[in-house]
Amino acid sequence: MTTSRPITEDDLQAHVDQALDPARRAEVDDYLARHPDVALRVAAYARQRDQLRAALAPVAEEPVPPELGLAQLLEARRAPRRWGAWQLAAAAAVLLGLGGFGGWWLRGAQGPTGGIAALAQEATDSYRVYAPDRARPVELRAADQRELVSWVSDRLQQPVVVPDLTASGYRFMGGRVVATAHGPAGLLMYDDDRGTRLVVLIRPMAIERDTAMAAHANGAVRGYSWAQRGIGYSVVATASAETLHPLADEVRRQTTQAT
Repeated sequence: MTTSRPITEDDLQAHVDQALDPARRAEVDDYLARHPDVALRVAAYARQRDQLRAALAPVAEEPVPPELGLAQLLEARRAPRRWGAWQLAAAAAVLLGLGGFGGWWLRGAQGPTGGIAALAQEATDSYRVYAPDRARPVELRAADQRELVSWVSDRLQQPVVVPDLTASGYRFMGGRVVATAHGPAGLLMYDDDRGTRLVVLIRPMAIERDTAMAAHANGAVRGYSWAQRGIGYSVVATASAETLHPLADEVRRQTTQAT
């Protein structure tokens, strides 16, 4: 089965949520069958969703106290009297409990936050912001590599190395520290001298600390992301998967040797 639309991270999350229409679900199922590494990641999200639902099921099944039932609340609203302090406190507690349950349930259904999927999206977003910038795509240039490594390592509180991709046709341009929803990350940028730029995003991982490499695509930006020993790596560019995969493998090889 082929599709004119690429399978995005949103499609994968909707697949976990069981929110896709039958036609799109069939396309995603076909994609997962051809990409076992991504299928393993999606299966892990589904297991975590089911575990959270099972853990929180007793809370969801608890009966609402009679005094907080809908009929009782409507009757109280019609009555020309104010609620007592204990009633207000009880209602607030129930609303907070329902809100907390809803938040945890959605967290389980949508997959873990801060994991490989989030890292891939952060790398894609950073690429779209900095790679097109022809004036100042990096904060520190390749000539300042030692200063850059010290800066990024200090902010990430982890030793960082700059992979050498010269043999693969990409020269190191420089980098910077960027903000993500899960803390600071190091951004390293490369160029093949023909206009194609490549970004490597690095940050500590609170979850999915050792995760196999997985492909991802969002519009024209493609990439590969993985984690090893608590550090996440994402290699992204507007290049084909065939071009990016060996580059990601080389980044992983060098960073594994260095650590």
